[in-house]
Amino acid sequence: MRRLRGGAATAAAVLGTALLLGGCENVELPAPDGTSGAGPAAGSGRATSPLDNPDGTKPGLAPLTSDADRAEARALIEKVATKGRGPRTGYEREAFGYAWMDSAPGGVPFSRNGCDTRNDLLKRDGQDVRFRSGSDCVVMSMTLDDPYTGRTIEWTKSKATSVQIDHVMPLSYDWQMGASRWPEGKRQDIANDPLNLLPVDGPTNSSKGDSGPASWLPPSKPIRCSYAVRFAQVSLKYELPVTKADKEMMLRQCGG
Repeated sequence: MRRLRGGAATAAAVLGTALLLGGCENVELPAPDGTSGAGPAAGSGRATSPLDNPDGTKPGLAPLTSDADRAEARALIEKVATKGRGPRTGYEREAFGYAWMDSAPGGVPFSRNGCDTRNDLLKRDGQDVRFRSGSDCVVMSMTLDDPYTGRTIEWTKSKATSVQIDHVMPLSYDWQMGASRWPEGKRQDIANDPLNLLPVDGPTNSSKGDSGPASWLPPSKPIRCSYAVRFAQVSLKYELPVTKADKEMMLRQCGG
């Protein structure tokens, strides 16, 4: 395996940070309360390559910068099936279970651990996490290196919507690509699977809606290949196709 380890991994993280600082294209969004321009997504060194995080249990989403990693990313994306997007008829959020349930039946990571999915994800990706008094679950404040914008968000529960949990492969998209025919338990799994979930800047997540990669990508260009890989990982795990246009865009983000 040619995965970077030790000092080489540190050097790669530094390179990723330099690329973020020098090449990040920011959308013209007002910074939400509690954010700053300092601290790109990979700046802490905690963000993990999606190629090294196939179950989504490790924090963050690190850029893929090496030719070898991007080639591996394209090979993975090539495995994704395509088909046309079906109708949205009948979709409702509740078809995927109530929000952030801890009882997804399929054994997805973090399920049935006594803590709801949202707090599990805040704990996974946050730094300097502080909990409600007497709890090791309910996150009251944290620092988040947002992968989508490259900003650092100083989050508190009193400003909860400044950080939202993104379904990388949106639930409505899932529904239209075949999840409407799934048993309820499988829909609950994909809605709470950490592989499909990232805490991100709230306004940026709201701008995504149920878009696929052909019509929405993270504002930060260095993270787009990693985002495409994560989208593909969810697609492959749940055997959900993507549209032809989405697959082409995913490959393009990784040099294809």
